[in-house]
Amino acid sequence: MRTVVFDLDGTLADTSGDLIAAANACFRAMGVGDQLSAETDAGTALRGGRAMLRLGLERLGDGVDEAVIDRYYPVLLEAYEGAIDTHTVFYPNAMASVENLRRDGYAVAICTNKPEYLARLLMTRMGALEHFDALIGADSLRMRKPDPETLLETVRRAGGDTGRCLLVGDTETDRETSRRAGVPSVLVTFGPNGGDVAALAPEATIDHFDELAGVVRTLIG
Repeated sequence: MRTVVFDLDGTLADTSGDLIAAANACFRAMGVGDQLSAETDAGTALRGGRAMLRLGLERLGDGVDEAVIDRYYPVLLEAYEGAIDTHTVFYPNAMASVENLRRDGYAVAICTNKPEYLARLLMTRMGALEHFDALIGADSLRMRKPDPETLLETVRRAGGDTGRCLLVGDTETDRETSRRAGVPSVLVTFGPNGGDVAALAPEATIDHFDELAGVVRTLIG
């Protein structure tokens, strides 16, 4: 079966607001107050919890202590789990595009570097988990993106054909994952990193989810 695999953060959904709130909860626990802003730091947020903690510590000017990051990363995860869908929204027509692909006979799945339990919790809270045939997170396997096996195993778990699949993402990690797997990538331009994706030379870019179906047909039939 032809399969379309989606990244989650910055591709299907804008999760940056809740991620930044969780990071700021850590900085408040340190006694230094909020260090990140949803208006300016969304791109960092979508690179993960450790990236956010690192940026905040840099702004404090005391140097980045990896031991501090290790200490507060579980605090960030707990805060994020407790308010995972307060600000998060799907990008326009994201779920409509998923449903259209399913109706057209494609398997659809999620391959994310978010911990699996958080990805499943978010998709459940958003009422979307049942719309995907498989979900693999950062800790589902021994490896994570950009290791190509992460993508290929996602396709297998969705019941798909690894020779007829593609990855929809938003970052260099997604592009590198698809390249190593030998499959096409479609990068979105509407996320925080959208201005940089063309330089990664994906097989296609889309400015809106309405464009996805046509691109998918062109790339994998």
